[in-house]
Amino acid sequence: MTENLNYLSRQLAAATADKKAVRIRGGGTKDWYGQALRGEILDTRAYAGIISYDPTELVITVRCGTRLTDLEAALAEQNQILPFEPPRFGPASTIGGVVASGLSGPRRPAVGAVRDFVLGAVLIDGKGETLHFGGQVMKNVAGYDVSRLLAGSMGILGLIAEISLKVLPKPFAEKTLRFEMNQADAIRHLNEWGGQPLPVSASAWQDGALMLRLSGAQAAVQAAESKLGGEEVPEADTFWENLRDQQTDFFTECKEPLALWRISLPTVAPALELPGEQLIEWGGALRWVKTDVEASTVRAAAAKAGGHAMLYRGGDKRVGVFHPLAPAVGRIHRNLKASFDPAGIINPGRMYPDF
Repeated sequence: MTENLNYLSRQLAAATADKKAVRIRGGGTKDWYGQALRGEILDTRAYAGIISYDPTELVITVRCGTRLTDLEAALAEQNQILPFEPPRFGPASTIGGVVASGLSGPRRPAVGAVRDFVLGAVLIDGKGETLHFGGQVMKNVAGYDVSRLLAGSMGILGLIAEISLKVLPKPFAEKTLRFEMNQADAIRHLNEWGGQPLPVSASAWQDGALMLRLSGAQAAVQAAESKLGGEEVPEADTFWENLRDQQTDFFTECKEPLALWRISLPTVAPALELPGEQLIEWGGALRWVKTDVEASTVRAAAAKAGGHAMLYRGGDKRVGVFHPLAPAVGRIHRNLKASFDPAGIINPGRMYPDF
């Protein structure tokens, strides 16, 4: 595996010397995500496998080309999970892409995002140098912020070669409840329940129905069910798996001229006054909207509600996929990019068109 790592390093160094753009790619399951793709593909799949795994320490270290399905299978043997439930987007999805995209699934509001579970990382920068950040134990915080910075960076800072992740035991018990209610009532109830000691691990509202997943000790789940009421949903695992992997009808039936927007808001924000179908997750903090209105209208609505909007899928990417940066924040982004990739050859324009 050392030779594979050295190969990736040499390729990046050569690309910098030749000033040739490089597109870092694992399974390619998220090629649609972000701005337009540019550069010659640098395939990471050969650099795969678990480097170390200590179930008693709840830490696993893996190479970037490791398939997410293989990683989760190894964790399942020890009754452990990736708590942030990253969307799989198909069997070819790799852990490098999981961290680079920074996308989390239904359990995110209960446990945290991808970045909260990254303990350490090995990065190959634009000069082909191998940089080590963080560590492989939960108490080691040296360089921790840099490791977390890589989560959601879209690979523009370098090739994330290795990642150390905190994992958690699988919940002892889970139960899903269904409630008939409109969007405004769902948002109100989610915020009320969010302020109580309830083992809520996921929520989803769509078409007048709120789904609520409870996870934890059997006694805690039973007590919460008795308090909340609702209709128990049998065999609910399939629903949450499909929602996690964005294989529900809401996602698969989003076609032109509709665009799918991912809008992050304060949980207490009222229902968005936008035309089109909506789905609410994360206790009200994540609003999905399928609409054909202009980007400026969507972003204005998000800003008015105290949040920001991302053009997740479809639509015209020329309006910008990610929410426009404030000038000061934009300078920080550009300075970071210049520090790790001074030639600007790694995934150029993948996050914002101008860097």
